[in-house]
Amino acid sequence: MPRMIHIRMILLSLALFAALPSAHAQVRVVASIKPVHSLVAAVMQGAGKPELIVQGGGSPHTYTLRPSDARALQNAKVVVWMGENLERFLHGPVKALAGKAAVVELADVAGLTTHSFREGGVWEKHGHGKQEEDHNHSHGQKHDHSHDHARIDNHMWVDPVNAKAFVSAIAAALVAADPANAELYRKNAKATQARLDALLLEMKNELEPAKKRGFIVFHDSFQYLEKRFGLNGVGSISLGDARAPGARRLREIRAKVKASGAVCVFSEPQFEPRLVSTVLEGSSARSGVLDPLGAKIENGPDLYFAMMRNNTRSLRACLAG
Repeated sequence: MPRMIHIRMILLSLALFAALPSAHAQVRVVASIKPVHSLVAAVMQGAGKPELIVQGGGSPHTYTLRPSDARALQNAKVVVWMGENLERFLHGPVKALAGKAAVVELADVAGLTTHSFREGGVWEKHGHGKQEEDHNHSHGQKHDHSHDHARIDNHMWVDPVNAKAFVSAIAAALVAADPANAELYRKNAKATQARLDALLLEMKNELEPAKKRGFIVFHDSFQYLEKRFGLNGVGSISLGDARAPGARRLREIRAKVKASGAVCVFSEPQFEPRLVSTVLEGSSARSGVLDPLGAKIENGPDLYFAMMRNNTRSLRACLAG
């Protein structure tokens, strides 16, 4: 009889243990690019770590999916990406491989400030026809990628206000996928949004002396930062996200630097820096580096904040220095 009671107690203990959330059974989450991964990691702190597809200095404009990425998508419970305007390489695989996952397309979340691609002059041409007026979107429902939708610039994360909206959407998806950690996700999201508010104020104060001074970027990935903080980007070197500029394009940019009085030309870690040197020939403009992806920053919840502070310092040093 005592032996039977002992066995029953063991079975009851095992059943109770199985009902408890396991620290090792974390929800599997995949993020597309480093800034997105950082925001997801911030919301997941204490519950697990997301997987990242585009590692290191890789660019979402030229990335090719690896077998390990395909496996990660197949096993994911949540997939977070910007959207096909930016990450065309993921459009098919997300549909084909992550059919069972909750997919969060950040370009479609509610409450974003969005801007159309800049076209004409020495802004890169995106092939989407006449430029639309800048506008705010609050997407109340899911919609397809219409011709108008395809004109929207998806480099939205460089605006901390948009990052706050991303955090809300990420937290909601994680709560739905992993209810056992719902309170943790909500707490982390609130803390991350408070950090973003502080970052916004810090950047506003730091960039105040850099306003109105013209500058050229390597490719048009900082429009959201410029417009949030009243900066004066006047053109981009590259004609497209994945294309190197030719000799004629470089002559156009050199002329633009002189005509606009641009004081800085910024390169990016992902692209050939010698092109910036070519653009600067014959001008007094300075050079700097802007990084929209955090290429050389360690992955994790602090990457987004380090990346934005680095870019803020680079802008101020070059424009106000």
